[in-house]
Amino acid sequence: MSSGNLLTDHPELYEERFPDPHHLAARWAESVLAGHGAGPRVLDVGCGTGRDAAWLHHRADREVTGIDTSEAMLAHARRHHPGPAYHHADMRDFDLGRTFDAVVCLDSALLYCHTNEDLTAFLARCRAHLAPGGLLIAEMRNGAFFLGNTELLDGARTATFTRHGVTYTSRTTLHIDHAAQLLRRHRVWSADDGTPPAEQHSAWRLLFPQELRHFLTTAGFEVLGLHDGPGPRTEPPWSEGDAPHATASADRLHLVARLKHHHHSNGDSTS
Repeated sequence: MSSGNLLTDHPELYEERFPDPHHLAARWAESVLAGHGAGPRVLDVGCGTGRDAAWLHHRADREVTGIDTSEAMLAHARRHHPGPAYHHADMRDFDLGRTFDAVVCLDSALLYCHTNEDLTAFLARCRAHLAPGGLLIAEMRNGAFFLGNTELLDGARTATFTRHGVTYTSRTTLHIDHAAQLLRRHRVWSADDGTPPAEQHSAWRLLFPQELRHFLTTAGFEVLGLHDGPGPRTEPPWSEGDAPHATASADRLHLVARLKHHHHSNGDSTS
């Protein structure tokens, strides 16, 4: 059995498995950007296949830069979703030598900061790359959902999709590493074309709303919104004009924070 990440290594399969034909994620992000008066320069952290970055770039008339750690994803983005500038970079130590009006972090990309040190480093990088008053917008799994909700942990989940006549099946189990506050995922992919099964392991940090507020405040941000929906991956999904909930109990968390003006963009947070 091989290891790796089938969807990350094959971005066309990622887009088949997680279709977004109505560009919900990008439209939600644009509604937040526009609603808070963000300027045109946007950094998409964990841009993946580039779908959202390209929509914001072309349809919302923003100047978008995307970063990701997957060379395969970036190559796919440059070929299939051109327009934005795409860079290979890690969210914990990127240095692009310029500033942005907003940082967007969709689909739980923020939760790849597995440790407190990772998250602190990422927020410091955001601070260094944001203009005064710049926004951080993120959409992710909600750690608080698992306080009393176990349905995602009850047994394996199976999903299938077909591309070019090949049917792919994933069998996924989740479990919580309580000490590390990680939601660990074990997934086995199989295909009916005779290729051997592929096994992958990944994890997301489970952040609680008050914990996230503390990290952001310490890093010099003012939290403008932290709620469970509606958003691009909620049920029912977000649509134009929806007001955010006042709750944070469902399985997604949506964050809007603004960099306070008195923090310098050079990353010095002592002022």
